[in-house]
Amino acid sequence: MIQLYHCMTARSFRPLWTLEELGLPYQLHMLPFPPRVLSRAYLEINPLGTIPLMIDGDTRMTESAAICQYLAARNAPNPLNVEVSDPAFGAYLNYLHFGEATLTFPQTLVLRYTQLEPPERRNPQVAQDYGKWFLARLRTLEPLLSKQDTLCAGRFTAADISVAYALVLAETLNLHGGFTPAVAAYYARMRARDGFKRAMAAQERAAVEQGLSTAAAGSAG
Repeated sequence: MIQLYHCMTARSFRPLWTLEELGLPYQLHMLPFPPRVLSRAYLEINPLGTIPLMIDGDTRMTESAAICQYLAARNAPNPLNVEVSDPAFGAYLNYLHFGEATLTFPQTLVLRYTQLEPPERRNPQVAQDYGKWFLARLRTLEPLLSKQDTLCAGRFTAADISVAYALVLAETLNLHGGFTPAVAAYYARMRARDGFKRAMAAQERAAVEQGLSTAAAGSAG
């Protein structure tokens, strides 16, 4: 069975949501955030100390967007996957990685300099600058999402999971007030999906069962 190591509403939510959309069996291991500080034993399993960590047999993966791609491709055919032969394959890969590299990265600096650093090292100016950076890049999706409900291939794919998680994190960091109209509507559609709701419920249930807080962790750096 697939093993997924996860903190509440952190990057590892991407593979959790993917697992729920695909209906795959998995075991969810909840960790306090940040695990490299608050769960030192986890370093024996994942020396990086980051989440996610997914173990599928001999396969071990720590990159959230790559795990989504792996799960969709390994369990194809399914609507989340876009085949190499599909004309939308390039757009699919681009948005899959846009969600992490372009949208999530600046938010990790907002999180770091508002919450994770000791008070004397927090820097509101850095957080404000990177929040603006995130919103400026997010605005590039407005023309596309004003014309279509999903990012590519005419349907919901793993690329939507990657990008929509960045919007989840933005809400956690109180950046969602800067969403443009089509992006805000897109986010509402993503949150309305049954798979999203199941993933949210699964992490809350597992946190309670494993004796951890259900408060959102933000992003695992």
